[in-house]
Amino acid sequence: GIELPNTRRETVFLRELLASQDFEATKHKLALCLGKTIGGEPVIADLARMPHLLVAGTTGSGKSVAINTMILSILYRLKPEECRLIMVDPKMLELSVYDGIPHLLTPVVTDPKKAVVALKWAVREMEERYKKMSKLSVRNIDGFNARVGEAKAAGEVITRTVQTGFDKHSGEAIYEEEVMDLEPLPYIVVIVDEMADLMMVAGKEIEGTIQRLAQMARAAGIHVVLATQRPSVDVITGTIKANFPTRISFQVTSKIDSRTILGEMGAEQLLGQGDMLYMAGGGRITRVHGPFVSDNEVEKVVAHLKTQGRPQYLDAVTSEEEEGAEDEDGAVFDKTGMGSTDSDDPYEQAVAVVLRDKKASTSYIQRRLQIGYNRAASIMERMENEGIVGPANHAGKREILVEAQGQHDE
Repeated sequence: GIELPNTRRETVFLRELLASQDFEATKHKLALCLGKTIGGEPVIADLARMPHLLVAGTTGSGKSVAINTMILSILYRLKPEECRLIMVDPKMLELSVYDGIPHLLTPVVTDPKKAVVALKWAVREMEERYKKMSKLSVRNIDGFNARVGEAKAAGEVITRTVQTGFDKHSGEAIYEEEVMDLEPLPYIVVIVDEMADLMMVAGKEIEGTIQRLAQMARAAGIHVVLATQRPSVDVITGTIKANFPTRISFQVTSKIDSRTILGEMGAEQLLGQGDMLYMAGGGRITRVHGPFVSDNEVEKVVAHLKTQGRPQYLDAVTSEEEEGAEDEDGAVFDKTGMGSTDSDDPYEQAVAVVLRDKKASTSYIQRRLQIGYNRAASIMERMENEGIVGPANHAGKREILVEAQGQHDE
């Protein structure tokens, strides 16, 4: 058959979907109202089963409205104890309306550098949850929460065995029983609106953290919704695509963009304003008309939620100290070993590395400081001009003309 668009577009309202029997009776843990099929049946998807969602579409295709409807679907069904949200919005306009609702773990993150920290926190939280689950010998968050509920109902205390030291005489390890602090774990949904902007600011870090979350966070109850305006290969890289089996494409500008996100053409012929192709995990593609939610409605919902309670923010999600600790962890060289400087200036760090290791070459500085060739070359030129190293010989080696600070003082 041939699909023909209607002469008059029908508006699908979120209210209809929330009131539908499918949504009310659903057993889904994180039910999302995606819209209606061409036959008018509601499409209700489960984010917990997806387990992560990739959304793409040009400006004006209805992408941000769809993200609003997904957020409202979650807020409509789940209490703050059951589901917490982390929202990353580099555009500063789309999601900032949700600031102050009790479901948020941190105020809406608008600074791309803070976004990296928030995503790294999500990775650490995932690892922490896995440790807790392994102690209870459960396989996912539902099993953990069920086990905690049973223990509380029965008044049971769950203990774990921890090693506290070694016996002085025999040298054997000493173990003690420790009572576990048991609270049900909420789902955490991380929503990133405009991935392209984050990839420009911190591409490698963002890609690495999103890859880790996408690969492992499902069992820990952490789910990622990723939206982007530019579905090109430098934003949606192969690693990111491989870990997001469920995808939604709104209208895109070219066949190439459609192939990037869905793996086949067709999204460039959509009609815009909420017309989407929804690709479920198995690769089946369904055409869906997304529901419309006005800004006024979103504001009313947010105002109502704010009367229900204040958000309990976790400072650790975006605190800079965490970022510092992360840097020390991943540093190629140890800053303490550099001796002569605590500075963050790459030039001073490079001088310290050269004087300490007695190796002066552009490629060595590149490796130790993890910087690009152009920057390393200009640092070497500056060292030569300031008389720290000599000119390069035929093999590219340079003589070091200055001694390290300690020897110099003697």
